[in-house]
Amino acid sequence: MAAHIGRRLRKGAATTAVAAAAVAALSASQAPGATVDDQGRQSTGDATSAPDTAADDSATGNSPYYTDLPPLNSPAPSPSAGSGEAGDRSAAEAGIPATVLDAYKKAEAALREKKAGCNLPWQLLAAIGKVESGQARGGRVTADGTTVTPILGPQLDGNGFALIRDTDNGAYDGNRMYDQAVGPMQFIPSTWSWAGRDGNGDGRKDPNNIYDAALAAGHYLCRYDWDLSEPGDLRKAILSYNNSTEYLNTVLSWLEYYRKGTHEIPDGTGALPEDRSDARPGVTPSAPGTTPPARPGTRPGKPSGPRPSPSPSAPGTGSPSAPPTTPPPSTPPTPTDTVHHLEDAGTGTLTAMAGHTFAERISTRAETEAGKAVAKVRIRFTIVGDTDTTFAGGESVATVTTDASGVAVAPALQAGERTGAFAVQAAVAGRSVKGVPYKVTVTQRVADALTRVGEKKLTCVAGGEFAEPVEVKATYGGEAAGKVAVTARLVTSADDPAENDKGPYFKDADGKAVRTLTGLRTGPDGQLTLPKLYADDTAGTFLLRVTAAGGVTLEVELTVEPAATPSPDPDPSADPDPSTDPSTEPSETPAA
Repeated sequence: MAAHIGRRLRKGAATTAVAAAAVAALSASQAPGATVDDQGRQSTGDATSAPDTAADDSATGNSPYYTDLPPLNSPAPSPSAGSGEAGDRSAAEAGIPATVLDAYKKAEAALREKKAGCNLPWQLLAAIGKVESGQARGGRVTADGTTVTPILGPQLDGNGFALIRDTDNGAYDGNRMYDQAVGPMQFIPSTWSWAGRDGNGDGRKDPNNIYDAALAAGHYLCRYDWDLSEPGDLRKAILSYNNSTEYLNTVLSWLEYYRKGTHEIPDGTGALPEDRSDARPGVTPSAPGTTPPARPGTRPGKPSGPRPSPSPSAPGTGSPSAPPTTPPPSTPPTPTDTVHHLEDAGTGTLTAMAGHTFAERISTRAETEAGKAVAKVRIRFTIVGDTDTTFAGGESVATVTTDASGVAVAPALQAGERTGAFAVQAAVAGRSVKGVPYKVTVTQRVADALTRVGEKKLTCVAGGEFAEPVEVKATYGGEAAGKVAVTARLVTSADDPAENDKGPYFKDADGKAVRTLTGLRTGPDGQLTLPKLYADDTAGTFLLRVTAAGGVTLEVELTVEPAATPSPDPDPSADPDPSTDPSTEPSETPAA
């Protein structure tokens, strides 16, 4: 026990020094020049880059976290390195369970492909995973990366924690009254609902799966096009995960520690952290998955013990003196508290072609009950429905603060390839105010012009094949129209679009003649090369009609020439060549 207490005291005394040294080393190792305020936030009101720091908008809801710091000495490169207690602890702390480490590295690789400019290091995911759950409780995960038992933070009921009432009907955390942070990366359900990802390819988004959670954390940290190689952006990203300076310093210290070296250890053998940020005198911190208990008759964070005795009575009154009548100071309402409803602020029709940016942007106005504008209110725009359309930056959620006129303008929508209608829901972040739905439609890609590539005449001999393929190019507004659906059909005539039953033809996969092709699409450059054309034994001039989505057509003339007529055989009844007719040769005169 004495050794345990002594180790805790030594670690506590070194906390400030380790955190400060880690932050300084990290900042020195990265590009200088970023300027942020003392909380690492941007001073600008740019809606696409400012983090959401309210509890219900952070990844964890500002839930408790582990405050254990790494050893003062550098991590040993392998478990056998180092000596004594310090060396053993360094080796243990530097080790990351195999499946958990694999999940972090795969998430880094995915973000390098999807959002290369973010420069997300897997060591940052490891640092957050260490602080949030002790690397999934030391790597206690199944083969597919799912935690053996769910990891739950305390319920966010406002008693010592943020107040976040249930948002998922208990689907993720099993709690239908309040939200709880879930999984190895400790996402609250309201954040997981839009930030969740499928990291192991099983078709599910499970916050208790380390592959899913690590990929989701990576996208969350990169959602504002931050460059995490810049110290300022790195600070902002970490603070958006959990808005606490102590949390920031703790994560940075582990990030620097893991950057100096780490190694893989077997699943389930990782070191378990001990100290939680919600530890208070008289309250035993709970392990992840339980709610820290409070002593009977007390509320977490409130002083306990007997109430003070009333003041002695004033001389000659015979009764206690009256308590002070000064009312306690009241907390003025925030702008969010004054919002009564949301209104559409003149948003036009939200329609765009697949793959294009929407010209119209969603505008929403926050108003009081009397209809007055409310500034400085965070409006959350969420894409709802079966669609791959996103906001700029590739996310399905964007939070924007209303301006002086009470209006928040969402980032531009980027249409995906999936066509059809869906919705964007505007709501007040942190308030249960009825939102405003916006109908959004993505239409198929179309072309407004279709031309042939090349001018060479297309000819073929009956029964042969065309040497030159037909190449076309689709454009829209003068620009190449890629991925546009195209149909090619050999028609009877310019006036009759019916399919021809003779003349040139294509071949299907079985080598049979076909005269209509569907399911064709132009390439990224708008061009399409049709399959080879063949000719039957019918000579003449024929038409190939190419139609692109949008109704634009192109007709290409094809010529089939008659096959060459073979030379006739000689007539045996005709007179032979006198020079070769044996009857004309002189006969031999017999010798006398």
